[in-house]
Amino acid sequence: MSLLVVGLSHRSAPVSVLERASLAADQQTKLVQDSLAAEPATEATVLATCNRIELYADVDKFHAGVSELSTLLAQHTGVGLDELTPYLYVHYEDRAVHHLFSVACGLDSMVVGEGQILGQIKDALALGQELHTAGRLLNDLFQQALRVGKRAHSETGIDKAGQSLVTFGLEQLAGDTPVAGWAAGRRALVIGAGSMSSLAATTLARAGVAELVIANRTLDRARRLAESLTGLVAGAARAVPMERVAAELPHADVVVSCTGATGLVLTADMLTEALDRRAEHRAEGASGPGAAETVALLDLAMPRDIDAAAHRLAGLRLVDIESLAEAAADEPMAADVDQVRAIVSAEVAAFGAAQRAAHITPTVVALRTMAADVVAGEIARLDGRLPDLDERQRAEITQTVRRVVDKLLHAPTVRVKQLASTPGGAGYADALRELFDLDPQAVAAVSRADANGTRPDGGVGRPGAAAVQTDPKRGRA
Repeated sequence: MSLLVVGLSHRSAPVSVLERASLAADQQTKLVQDSLAAEPATEATVLATCNRIELYADVDKFHAGVSELSTLLAQHTGVGLDELTPYLYVHYEDRAVHHLFSVACGLDSMVVGEGQILGQIKDALALGQELHTAGRLLNDLFQQALRVGKRAHSETGIDKAGQSLVTFGLEQLAGDTPVAGWAAGRRALVIGAGSMSSLAATTLARAGVAELVIANRTLDRARRLAESLTGLVAGAARAVPMERVAAELPHADVVVSCTGATGLVLTADMLTEALDRRAEHRAEGASGPGAAETVALLDLAMPRDIDAAAHRLAGLRLVDIESLAEAAADEPMAADVDQVRAIVSAEVAAFGAAQRAAHITPTVVALRTMAADVVAGEIARLDGRLPDLDERQRAEITQTVRRVVDKLLHAPTVRVKQLASTPGGAGYADALRELFDLDPQAVAAVSRADANGTRPDGGVGRPGAAAVQTDPKRGRA
């Protein structure tokens, strides 16, 4: 295993850099494809969220891999390499596994323990599978990360320490008042219909908003979301096209925005105009009895959807990624975090042992295949020397020879798998190949068969997990 992760997050970079380094879906696809095309990488995928971008790859060479992946991140984000480098972090092999498992458990999130990261890890795995850039290592790694994250949430109280960014953001807006009491009776405008916006809309609906308006570039998607929430909203839940956002702003008490736009969705001019119209409505008594004096804005997008100048406009209160990061830094960590860290450490050790053991499996299979060929050859020679053997006698002799070979190979193959699972155990595959003079191509053939879901003996392998070719010189994938 030569797993490498190069990335940056809210822990290593200021929001201004993260904002510039964010990637749209099509850019993520191109980054992964270019990463695989780079010589050091044999597998690749990207984990991109509102506060992190991490490139995962299986590389042949560490230093060349770091250089290539860093350069690709700079090229695709548009942030110069000299400017980006100070904010990048690099994790390799077991440390890379530990990092992803910690991320999956919410330990590295802006809000410790939040569970939405699991969906984003699932998306990263799906991207690699869709592009056929995730082989055995990344498939195993990300699937295990999802299991570890779910285990942490089910076996510990980490959920008490963490929440989604949506919940945390709304709590920051509500202050000392419970979100349900604060939101009740207000008019809410949610801009976007993706996973984060959908969560925000659902949270607000359950909190008792009087009206919920969902704006999205794809109107049908906004309509489906609005229809799904109609029964939860005290008043109406309706959908509008993005062109109607300016008209809806003066009537909204709460605005949550999380789109994939590369520019501002709500500019300072739009907000100023909305405040002026809102003041006119209040003067005319047309704003309704539940209208709030201050409009609450929650910007969960990266790059930002709402002009940062909103912080300076009277009548508005803006909570964005940057202010959420500051607030989260002051949040006390739950005692359960230590328990989650223990789970992560144990799972990293188990994953590493399993991967090291798996690397020797093709060699063991090739050895047993060679032994079976030797038995078959000797039985064929026996047939030539003793042609009068009946079928019962021949079967008994064949079975006896096979038992002898199996017993001779059992202890060394079991022991070599155990030894291979220990740190530094990859060399045992080399020793096995050298001692038994195994053909490197035969070992590689086992890996190819496993990649196709079948074994040379006609059995069925693990479908859906592409195997990485074994390097006969290094004894690893």
